[in-house]
Amino acid sequence: MSASLDSIVFLTVVAFLWGVTNPFIKKGARGLENVKSSSRFGQFFKELAFLVTNLKYIIPFIINQSGSVLYFLTLSRADISLAIPVTNSLTFVITAMTDTYMGMILILIGTVLCCLDKIENTVQL
Repeated sequence: MSASLDSIVFLTVVAFLWGVTNPFIKKGARGLENVKSSSRFGQFFKELAFLVTNLKYIIPFIINQSGSVLYFLTLSRADISLAIPVTNSLTFVITAMTDTYMGMILILIGTVLCCLDKIENTVQL
């Protein structure tokens, strides 16, 4: 099978969907370790209920799974020796970039808020 341009584009979109949602899924799953139950069966259902009712987890998860569906559909047309390395390597890079830029943006927002507060306090004096 030859590597067609549409397969490469779809694999890149899959990597983008997976890479961007991975940090948000990790962040949304925080607190899962605090869910406790007396039995394994109860533990499973409490954890499942925690994740399904947590919008910070479920929205990125659904987007991530849409990437998985697209990956499955693309694999029928793509060369497997191209699909796996392209998707996995790009997913890793995009995850690292998303995590880094998300941190930088949050630090920038915090700095701006501190500066705005300082300006407002200075103007009021």
